[in-house]
Amino acid sequence: MPDPRPGPSDVLVAVEAAAVDAVDTFVRSGAYRTPVPFPFVVGRDVVGRVVECGAEVTGFRAGDRVWTNSLGHDGRQGAAAELAAVPADRLYHAPPGADPVALVSVVHPAATAYLALVVHGRVRAGETVLVAGAAGNVGRVAVVLAARAGARVVATAAAADLDACRALGAAVAVDYRDPRHAERLHAAAPHGVDVHLDTSGRHDLDLAVDLLAPRGRIVLLAGLSARPRLPVGPLYTRDGRIEGLAISNATSEELAAAAEQVNQLVAEGALTPRRVEELPLSRTAQAHARLEAGDAAGVRLVLRPALDH
Repeated sequence: MPDPRPGPSDVLVAVEAAAVDAVDTFVRSGAYRTPVPFPFVVGRDVVGRVVECGAEVTGFRAGDRVWTNSLGHDGRQGAAAELAAVPADRLYHAPPGADPVALVSVVHPAATAYLALVVHGRVRAGETVLVAGAAGNVGRVAVVLAARAGARVVATAAAADLDACRALGAAVAVDYRDPRHAERLHAAAPHGVDVHLDTSGRHDLDLAVDLLAPRGRIVLLAGLSARPRLPVGPLYTRDGRIEGLAISNATSEELAAAAEQVNQLVAEGALTPRRVEELPLSRTAQAHARLEAGDAAGVRLVLRPALDH
């Protein structure tokens, strides 16, 4: 395809690293419906260097290292390319000294965790937050953010990951395979759960609602094809709320607030990916196939255009 040209409010970015997200496969396959141009470049997250700015752009200049997590949907071309035109209101300066691969690996899950807790979950200090799937990419950041917000965090994960969850800030960590899993969660949250995040996509709403505190909030952010049973009576009689979150629907203002928090955590060294695998851009299709087959669990796949040269 020809090199993209920035519009008046766009910034042209030379791609150093582009993450591969599950949502990229949803957009590509049509499972998540969104306007896309054809031919279509897949991918959402980019870290790179500014090449050129549109006439109306301020705040960026050639050579700046920048990032975005807003490409590849809603009519925008994607990140899996050598060059990307990015709307300036969805582009952010990278923290000084940030490694491009490490940074691109965390921006999407970190922004998602921020939106889930702050925008949709409306977390407050002193509340109890349950993070299911706390060892995953989004779950790990959610534990960190909730603990920093002054909440008491209860995490569920596999037994091998419980110590890591505690190290991130969880007050209690429970093995989700434990036969007494539900009993242990009730004991960990005797006054109920104020914010429940299920990043695993399992959505046991019977248990989630049973655990909910009065006016508690359940935020759904995974499980595209899930059709769980909804216990209506216990939900409405405690003024409970279930709210969905798709980062694709976030406003530019919400994403900018998330980016500020992400940059702060990265600069402090509080956000580091667990495992990253770098791939040449030419292996984008294989990366999608691995995600769809479930062969990339616990690994962030990152495309590097430079590896093709």
